[in-house]
Amino acid sequence: MSEGKLFIISGASGVGKSTVLKKVMSGRSDLLFSVSATTRRPRPGEQDGVSYYFVTKEQFEDMIAQDAFLEYDAHNSNYYGTPVKEVEEKLKRGHMILDIEPVGAFNVLKKRPDAILIFIEAPSWEELERRLRGRGDTPEDQISMRLERAKWELEQKEKYDYVVVNDQAQACADKILHIIAQAADMK
Repeated sequence: MSEGKLFIISGASGVGKSTVLKKVMSGRSDLLFSVSATTRRPRPGEQDGVSYYFVTKEQFEDMIAQDAFLEYDAHNSNYYGTPVKEVEEKLKRGHMILDIEPVGAFNVLKKRPDAILIFIEAPSWEELERRLRGRGDTPEDQISMRLERAKWELEQKEKYDYVVVNDQAQACADKILHIIAQAADMK
């Protein structure tokens, strides 16, 4: 079997990436998801090794020193990174989806220029802010930081291959699955 394609999904915090990606991945054995490492605390319902690999700052910095990441970034006072070994292993078995921020996406693109970048955005700035505040699990100072970062992230969408608006999660997921199907046919 030939190597699968690498898809990078990005979007500002609160845009609904996790919800959309669950729908994209549902029932799809040909799509594999990369589990990122992070130093942030788990949210309710998140599981170590499934949602993220939750590690300490010291563990993460050891992994950086060992060149264990395809990419990594620090934002919202935490580290996030994509373990290179997991990506290499999963691409042997199918198409791979990475859920990473623009800085990480552009770093992956330097190493994997064949990666396909998809940016998810909220229908409006007001809706993005409503979604962030509606979570109820994020302190106000973190919301302010995420909104400030979101402004920059939205400016980056022009550098992506595709931009998909998440006005309804299933419709957004269907658009992403269509993009994946088209790209897989281009092999």
